[in-house]
Amino acid sequence: MKRMLVGFLTGVTLTLAAVAILSPPARDGSELFAAQKDKAPASPEKQPLPRDAAEKVMLEVLEDLDRNHRPGHMNVPVEDGRLLRLLAEAIGAKNIVEVGTSNGYSGIWFSLALRGTGGKLTTHEINAKRAAEARANFKRAGVAHLITLVEGDAHKEVTKLKEPIDLLFLDADPTGYVDYWKKLSSLVRPGGLIVTHNTNRPAPDPRWIKLITTSPDLNTVFLNMHDRGVAVTLKRRPAPGQP
Repeated sequence: MKRMLVGFLTGVTLTLAAVAILSPPARDGSELFAAQKDKAPASPEKQPLPRDAAEKVMLEVLEDLDRNHRPGHMNVPVEDGRLLRLLAEAIGAKNIVEVGTSNGYSGIWFSLALRGTGGKLTTHEINAKRAAEARANFKRAGVAHLITLVEGDAHKEVTKLKEPIDLLFLDADPTGYVDYWKKLSSLVRPGGLIVTHNTNRPAPDPRWIKLITTSPDLNTVFLNMHDRGVAVTLKRRPAPGQP
């Protein structure tokens, strides 16, 4: 009898040990969260769909530029290009000013918005080769009529602008952003946007970051800082009764 009891207890012990090994440990909510916190959630975002044949051509050119002509041009990432279009269309931008055309990639994103707002883009590029590429890309995307490309030193050329600006996009040498703002701040309308690229890498000019984050007349949020980074700055409207 004693021998049978010992055998039974030994069998139970081995069974429990096997269950402990094969079964995962119980988790409360905090442990489950800790295990998943480093996993980025799947995004439901889809590629933009064209509403007509003209938009289809524009999106095809953008895809070609992204896939085949990105190296050496410092074009904005695709998600930043989509952001530019969304911002421009959301505020109904009629007059967009860009510093840093490159081969026209961001300009075509802006044009997707401008077709709906009835606006225009004035873009500045100092490099003659890139300016020529941009003109060719604007033409094949069918948006050349929406864009004025100014070739030359933007620090000098922007002083010729006179019309109110709805959206100012700075995507050139970050050390020049403060100077561009000094020359264009009076033209950016209240409620207008100043969008600056490369606020994460390459390293942004700390003077510019300080300017857009400490002025009571400006309100800035930083987006897509996992990549090159974008700052979206609102030029605040004055309160009623204030100048």
